[in-house]
Amino acid sequence: MGHQQGAYFVPTKSYWPIVAAVVMFVTVFGAAHWLNAPPGEAGFGKTMLTIGILGVLLMFFGWFHSVIRESLAGSYNAQVDRSFRMGMMWFIFSEVMFFGAFFGALFYARTLSVPWLAGEGHGLLTHQFIWNDYNGSWGAGGGGGPEAIGGRFSTIGPWGLPLLNTLILLTSSVTITIAHHALNAGHRGKILVFLGLTVLLGATFLNFQAHEYMEAYKELNLTLHSGVYGSTFFMLTGFHGLHVTLGTIMLAVIWFRVLKGHFSKEHQFGFEAVAWYWHFVDVVWLGLFMFVYIL
Repeated sequence: MGHQQGAYFVPTKSYWPIVAAVVMFVTVFGAAHWLNAPPGEAGFGKTMLTIGILGVLLMFFGWFHSVIRESLAGSYNAQVDRSFRMGMMWFIFSEVMFFGAFFGALFYARTLSVPWLAGEGHGLLTHQFIWNDYNGSWGAGGGGGPEAIGGRFSTIGPWGLPLLNTLILLTSSVTITIAHHALNAGHRGKILVFLGLTVLLGATFLNFQAHEYMEAYKELNLTLHSGVYGSTFFMLTGFHGLHVTLGTIMLAVIWFRVLKGHFSKEHQFGFEAVAWYWHFVDVVWLGLFMFVYIL
């Protein structure tokens, strides 16, 4: 289980980091093979991806079960709590950098590459010798080129499902904040109600996003093959949807832990960590709504 060295809890050697490395490798390998395989030949990649995802879920369940068991046993003191908080802060910072890279790619493609290819600024020679029929538009029609590969497509307007999903996530930030205040006040029934509402709002967001993707593919012909617009759209919204999925699962786990009485005003880092993560996901969506759907 572990032992104390001075005032700091030191766990025993764990095999979970090795399991994490293996299943994450399998997941990425399967996803890469699936995305790069010729049409109709992606069975191996999809199988590997499925095995990897199931392995990742098993790893999370087992590893966090060990951490929760150690926490409930009273093994963690204030210094360990600070270590967990710093670790979560650095994790969220890494997520900021993760999405920052994708927003940077969107900015570069839309603000620099597209005008250069159209002959603006320093791109006159680029336009003349590389793509002299490119008109430099962004969005509908593919900008004078991608429609020749994936067909003409239409964009998704911001005032339908995207706006509704924005309101859903903003509401979920309010409900989880209310649940946090209820935890500090010791009102477990109120925690369960508002935390449960947060889980339902997250699941509703994912349902609407899945509906939006089906509409994009079937009715608007907006796919991953729709030039740089399609690739950046699905890259940003898809990874955000993945984060909402993970956040919703974590919120559901926290709900069951609250039901079992695991948290108190003095010991609530697990709840706080998930709340921080959820607020981060909400802020990222506001950026997506502004720069992907509106502008």
